[in-house]
Amino acid sequence: MILRRKKHAKKTPKEHKLVLVSQEIGETSIAIVENNVLEEFYIERESARKIYGNIYRGKVKAVVPGINAVFVDIGMGKDGFLYLHDVDESDLESDAEFFNDIVPTKPNKGSDLAKTVKVGDEITVQVVKEAIRNKGPRLTTKISIPARYLVLTTDRTQLGISRRINDKAERERIRAILAESKLTDNVGFIVRTVAEGKTKREFNRDIKYLLNVWREVQVKLKKAKAPSLVHEELNLVERIIRDTFTEDTSKIITDSEVLHRKIAHFLKRYIPEYRANTDLYKEKVPLFVKYKIDRDIETAYLRKVPLKSGGYIVIEQTEGMTAIDVNSGRFKDKKDIEATAFRTNIDAAKEVVRQLRLRDIGGIIIIDFIDMNMEKHKRELMKVLKDSVVRDKAKINILKMSEIGVVEMTRQRIRDSKESSIYQSCPYCTGRGVIKSLPTMRIQVLKELRQKAGIVKNKQIFVALHPAIAEDVMQSSDLQIQNIEQTTNNKIVVLADPSMHREEIAIDY
Repeated sequence: MILRRKKHAKKTPKEHKLVLVSQEIGETSIAIVENNVLEEFYIERESARKIYGNIYRGKVKAVVPGINAVFVDIGMGKDGFLYLHDVDESDLESDAEFFNDIVPTKPNKGSDLAKTVKVGDEITVQVVKEAIRNKGPRLTTKISIPARYLVLTTDRTQLGISRRINDKAERERIRAILAESKLTDNVGFIVRTVAEGKTKREFNRDIKYLLNVWREVQVKLKKAKAPSLVHEELNLVERIIRDTFTEDTSKIITDSEVLHRKIAHFLKRYIPEYRANTDLYKEKVPLFVKYKIDRDIETAYLRKVPLKSGGYIVIEQTEGMTAIDVNSGRFKDKKDIEATAFRTNIDAAKEVVRQLRLRDIGGIIIIDFIDMNMEKHKRELMKVLKDSVVRDKAKINILKMSEIGVVEMTRQRIRDSKESSIYQSCPYCTGRGVIKSLPTMRIQVLKELRQKAGIVKNKQIFVALHPAIAEDVMQSSDLQIQNIEQTTNNKIVVLADPSMHREEIAIDY
């Protein structure tokens, strides 16, 4: 099932939402805190420039009929990947329902593209997925430009309303407002979920802004030479404020004077009706430490995440999927095992969803909950899981729980996860997460020594090892080494080399 946002009830005054923006040398971090709990966390580094949403004038480098796709040079090093049928993978309200009674429909150009594109052609494309590992960025020719409440589209000149706005009267009201507006420039619009309840003035402001941006893009396209950047998406701070700032946001706090000015300017330009409280933080204690979310940020990179109940979840990310295991830990009620499993699973379901957002994990996700026998407990767990993902902006699909308590779900992947952008594979374990134990290395050293010593005689054989391995071999294998020396008429010298990998063995004679 595809989960859609529910219509939210009006929040009580007790809700307390903060947007904290911290800037260090070369890095900007944003934390969204609700009722003193870290709910979302974002990082942008100057050295890792994001190109999602950027529009380029590109040049076709290769046509691959076998997969019905082309590779496009956009001037970024890695060629972009574009399906000839031009599937729109944008996450901007892509589940919208379109109507033909506002403006006439423009035919999709995807089929024409498949017949005419050839190497060397220049083409206008937009990035809908960042380059991930060895894959280049995913592209589309269906250009879309987002604003606060609307998204401008160029592949069809229709009005679309997100299906997540499920109130019929509200949908009719929005359609009436847009029907009165002057929708020009041969483009269409999608009404975003956050637009529910907004006024004609707010819609018109977005229309004016989007049309101005699109006209600027068209002017640049006429002058652009492929490959070149034509339009750059908003930076992280502007993007997050645009997409998450609401009337229940209590305050925006930043520790950077430059960002403080930029945020004030952005709010005045894009959301002038809100009188947001923006503060410049000047205390010596770091901003995230002051608001006690530094530890929460650290848990976003831990393999093992503790639960309030005393249990824990283990998160294992691979290239193909993410596996999450739920454990009761020290939280155990020996008298009622079912109750222990149920309470731990409920706690875990909420934390899993939170961690998926914090880590920006996408793709296939497998959750192995603790086994439960009662069907009502299984139903309640699935309800909690589905209710918890409602606030997630990514598209999520949750399948039924299996008989053994495993839930499979998918979460839309647009960018690489934060873990992969902040961490690199361990040079010791080369990404395995483990290294060979001392006994394993000791046995391997003796095997290789016996093999090498068996092919020479009357030689001095040097074996260089990591200091920890060398010490273990000398202390635990003295008799075995003597036996090899006697049977092969060679002298073995063990050397400790701090520069060596723990699993490296260098034998010379």
